[in-house]
Amino acid sequence: MKRSWIPAVAGYASLAIGLLDIGKAVFPHFEHTRMGEWSDLLPGIVSTVARASSLVIGIMLVMIAHALRRGKVRAWRAVVVLLPVSAIMSFVHLRPASAVISLALLAVLVVGRREFSALSDPRSRWRALGNLLVLGAIDTGLGYAIISARPRVLAGHPSVLDRLEHVYLGLVGIEGPITFTVERVSDLVYFSLLALGTLTAVTTLYLALRPERPIAELTEDDERRLRDLLAQHGERDSLGYFALRRDKSVLFSPSGKAAIAYRVVSGVMLASGDPIGDREAWPAAIKVFMNEARRHAWVPAVIGCGETGGEVWTREARMSALEIGDEAVIDVADFTLEGRAMRNVRQMVNRTERAGYTCRVRRTADLTGEERERIRQAADSWRGTQTERGYSMALGRFGDPVDGDCLVCTAHKDGELSALLHFVPWGPHGISLDLMRRDRDAEPGLNELLIAKTLQAAPALGIRQVSLNFAMFRAVLARGERLGAGPVLRAWRALLIFLSHWFQIESLYRFNAKFRPIWEPRFVVYPNARDLPRIGVSALQAEAFISLGGPHWLRLRLPWLRPARLTS
Repeated sequence: MKRSWIPAVAGYASLAIGLLDIGKAVFPHFEHTRMGEWSDLLPGIVSTVARASSLVIGIMLVMIAHALRRGKVRAWRAVVVLLPVSAIMSFVHLRPASAVISLALLAVLVVGRREFSALSDPRSRWRALGNLLVLGAIDTGLGYAIISARPRVLAGHPSVLDRLEHVYLGLVGIEGPITFTVERVSDLVYFSLLALGTLTAVTTLYLALRPERPIAELTEDDERRLRDLLAQHGERDSLGYFALRRDKSVLFSPSGKAAIAYRVVSGVMLASGDPIGDREAWPAAIKVFMNEARRHAWVPAVIGCGETGGEVWTREARMSALEIGDEAVIDVADFTLEGRAMRNVRQMVNRTERAGYTCRVRRTADLTGEERERIRQAADSWRGTQTERGYSMALGRFGDPVDGDCLVCTAHKDGELSALLHFVPWGPHGISLDLMRRDRDAEPGLNELLIAKTLQAAPALGIRQVSLNFAMFRAVLARGERLGAGPVLRAWRALLIFLSHWFQIESLYRFNAKFRPIWEPRFVVYPNARDLPRIGVSALQAEAFISLGGPHWLRLRLPWLRPARLTS
């Protein structure tokens, strides 16, 4: 019998108990209120433990609550161990009601044990144990030194064992056997030991319960199978070739006819674009993806999928979709520099050509080894100290022999390389922009010249459609400036313009719009609205717009991503 409600109920119960514990610790008068009296019936509060210790317990329960809601097996084990202890303590202190509630919750968790099967990072258990041993040793040394620092305020002559006992009891918030003659020193020792114990407990619990962070890696066999699928179905999605990034993992449908590339970032299983392969096999691949997410309690999400992919994802995975922007796609047959609408681009192109710039459009397979290396070095030099960005719409490499079908357009002046565009294949008759880079001292119209020359050379190369940059929230920017736009839409547009100082939202939209493209909507697919902030942060991490870290010696640092988005 399936009891899928048990993890959520257990998690919220743990959260409520933890918050009540924190409230009792932070607000001294809370325990005298009716809510405080009612909370005495709940497990997790022991009257003999100091108020500060209640704060530690509350924090730990709040941390466990999230893992319980996700169905983490380690969280279940921790609570199953703690509840009997809580019940015993309640009986000892003559509080049978609290003991009964502890045992009742224990019974519910035992009955629903099959609902807690999500795995944690297998490496984290050893890191948690190592963290506990190392910090425990440090706590012992520091605690002993704190107690012994002022021998004149010690009552009597406590032995070494008495001092160690005082340290270990103080780490959990209980007064030890040693008495101090100065109250201020007694308080200082007590709270110092409690702070050390809190740090040890919180970091150990975090390491034990944190989501698994597998090392994303595309094996040679995975890459071969993906290339076979792209050869047959690559024209379906302009982002398909980016699944070949080697810092992604891939899951195949049971038949092997469809695949989904992804990376796990901060507990979010982040796929990008539509599934690869036969559309009839997409549902099976999505099922495999969702099962893997449930197995590890990851939040499943997709960024940058197309309308068809979004429909399949929402139907098969019962998730929701939100439009996040538009992809600029140019039909090569319809492109021309003539006409009033293209006057701005035409003038930029003509001015740049008059300045002495010329362009060459070639497949990367046609480049010599020397040319590839020169282009790679120039691109790295032009990037300077900026972080390489990209995940969903970037390949992350240039000049690899296996990417011979990629297209590169370079601009030259006086024999020197000045700018380049790099495109990846989009099926047999399309290309998708991967890299746009130029010398910062070159003419500002070089990007327009490169795109125009690529589009003009495309027919001879058998290319019919070209995908340019992705414009986030393009519809908001376009509609918000129109006559009659409402105050909410205008405010949303003003916020996007403000954020454009850091994320190039408006500038990318304006640049793409110059070429009169066809706007293809792109979506983010998510399970619940409450997961959107977490998915957004994970996407920004994957694209390398933000990096979250922590103290290196605690090994809490989130992995420094190696983003491959090579922007101008």
